[in-house]
Amino acid sequence: MALVVGAAGVIGGNLVEHLLSDGTWDVIGLSRRGGTDGDHVRHLSVDLLDEVETHDKLGSLAEVTHIFYAAYQDRPTWAELVGPNLAMLVNTVRAVEAVAPGLEHVSLMQGYKVYGAHLGPFKTPARESDPPHLPPEFNVDQQQFLEDAQRGKSWTWSAIRPSVVVGFGLGNPMNLALVIAVYATFCKRLGIPLRFPGKPGAWTSLIEMTDAGLLAEATVWAATTPECANQAFNINNGDLFRWDEMWPVLAAHFGIDTAAPLPMSLEVAMADKEALWDEIVAEHQLQPTPFSAVSSWIFGDFVFAWDYDVFADGSKARRLGFQRHVDSRAMFLEVFGDLARRRIIPTG
Repeated sequence: MALVVGAAGVIGGNLVEHLLSDGTWDVIGLSRRGGTDGDHVRHLSVDLLDEVETHDKLGSLAEVTHIFYAAYQDRPTWAELVGPNLAMLVNTVRAVEAVAPGLEHVSLMQGYKVYGAHLGPFKTPARESDPPHLPPEFNVDQQQFLEDAQRGKSWTWSAIRPSVVVGFGLGNPMNLALVIAVYATFCKRLGIPLRFPGKPGAWTSLIEMTDAGLLAEATVWAATTPECANQAFNINNGDLFRWDEMWPVLAAHFGIDTAAPLPMSLEVAMADKEALWDEIVAEHQLQPTPFSAVSSWIFGDFVFAWDYDVFADGSKARRLGFQRHVDSRAMFLEVFGDLARRRIIPTG
């Protein structure tokens, strides 16, 4: 039985879908919002920061064999991220470990922050063996907790490090595909070109992405492959691109032109766009999705500010047997198409 922690997010939601499609897993999804139960899946709403509530609600999960941890809570500063994000992992693992004698593996979702990618130009390609940087960094604290907790135990752990994860998901603070899709929808509605809003250096720097479906496959692979025990893995699509080449492809999908990049804060530029979003939803008879659920503007500003190369060496996973690659251009277009099919954004 798989316990997916953070099941309402882009990563967790796609992981639940992948596990169910495999046909061999029963899944329990944890999130603050809960979810819709179905065949072989049920959801629990849990405040993981509440140790007592976590132990109470997870106290009956004796059949759990694998914990897939992908929960995250945002905070204003890097230092403030450590406390809550470490506490949620600790509360989850301790609660399950206490009642699940058959626990085999704990999978931890991390990212390139381990390498300092969020701080500025860092060594690329980043490798799993690279030395740590000066704290605070909650990903490092989480991994250290797992390493310490696992000693002398029969279960193992893995740390999965994707780049920017692209896939379907609403109400998530880190959803780049939705940022681009809604931004492009506004530009089309207003009859203006889609301008790259990031820093000038970001326009030509090398970057890579991680498809949410590929990430789900790799996460389960690492959790069920003995040779992967107690190790970290970079997981990426396997290709690199620059926004100056990718941006026209994305604009063409929405049938709009591009123009010269214009650095601007999307958070600021979108502050008055809720009424426009509501108009678009009504005109195109879209799903009644609140503007807050499609607004990851702070994250968009964060990614588009990377005026340095952001990529890592993903060969370690491939050397051990995970061979799948994804074309990043096709990935973006597929996610945009999925958003239109779900009637989150207009078609055409």
